[in-house]
Formats: sequence, C-alpha cells, structure tokens
Amino acid sequence: MKRIVLLALVALLSLNAYSQKKKPVAKKPATATSGFAKVDNLVAEVKKGNFQLTINENGKEKEAIIIKAADAQFTPTNCKLTAVTASGTKLYLLTWTEVTQQKTDLKTEDTTTNYSVIYEIASKKQVFSNTQSNTHIVEKVFLDKNKTASETREKMRKDGFEFILNADGSVTQKGKKQDIKWIYDTVKMEYVVKK
Repeated sequence: MKRIVLLALVALLSLNAYSQKKKPVAKKPATATSGFAKVDNLVAEVKKGNFQLTINENGKEKEAIIIKAADAQFTPTNCKLTAVTASGTKLYLLTWTEVTQQKTDLKTEDTTTNYSVIYEIASKKQVFSNTQSNTHIVEKVFLDKNKTASETREKMRKDGFEFILNADGSVTQKGKKQDIKWIYDTVKMEYVVKK
C-alpha cells in the first residue's frame, strides 16, 4: 500500500514539474533591412554579400559604402554607429566586434577582434581605421617524446592598439609602450599624427 501511494506521489510530482516547464520561444531572424546600427540617415547592414554603410534619403536607399565582403552568416556584435565632429567636420565612427575560433586536436584559439573605422560620408571616404585583437590560446603540450604525459597551457596574445575617441574628435591609440594621438586634417581629409 505504501508503495502505491509513494508511486502515485512521484507520478503526480513529475507531472506537475513537467507541466511547469516553459516552452522555448522561437527567435526571429534579423532581416537584412533591419541593420545592425543606425544614426541619422546611415544604416550599417549586410546586404548583397557585403557589410556596408547604407546612405538613405527620404526613407529610400541612395548609396552604399562597402566596408567588407560578408556572407549571410556574418553577424558582428557590439555594432555601433556614432556621429563625431572633428575640426568642424561631421564624421561617423563605426565600431563592431567579431569573434572567431580555430580549433585543432591540440590547440584552440578564440580571437576577439575590435574594429573602429571613421568615415567622411560627403566624400564617401574612410579617414581612419583601427583593429585590435585579443587571442585566448589553450594548447595541449606533451612532456615526453612518447606523448604519454601532457599538460594544458593557456596564454593571451594581444595585437594592435586600443582605440580611444576623445571629446574633441581626435583619436588616441594606446599600446603597451607608446600612445599615438591623431587629429583630423580638413585639407587632406584624413587623420594625421599630432606633432
């Protein structure tokens, strides 16, 4: 009798627990027209096999500045588009992050690459670009010739400069040993090293 009551109690509890589980919500895929970032009349999006800045006029696409070739699976993270004024000129800063992984039997490399690109939209010109990557490496290292004993080693590798946009529109690139300050030259229409 105790077994039957216990069995009924377990069945009732498992039925109650099963009925309280939430159903997974299907995520809506991002459409090509939604874009990753928007500001003023610009939209950063993947369209026609390219990651591009689309210039809209009266709600319709006027022109596009191609940033890089991209497939349909390209999904940058932390994509931001910001209006910047440097030396009295209106520029646009596009930043995004890409995460990649390379994996073999003995080594795994997770790379996070941060891109910062400044455009002058009137002339459709890229006036500054910065790339910084951080790679987390996990590798299996054998301690003997017969490969019977091994250990796992982890290390970080950093490449490039850290990008800092200052309030006046100038740019600072920070590295381990040096800092480089760039200012916008309106005559050359590009950033030049501040002397």
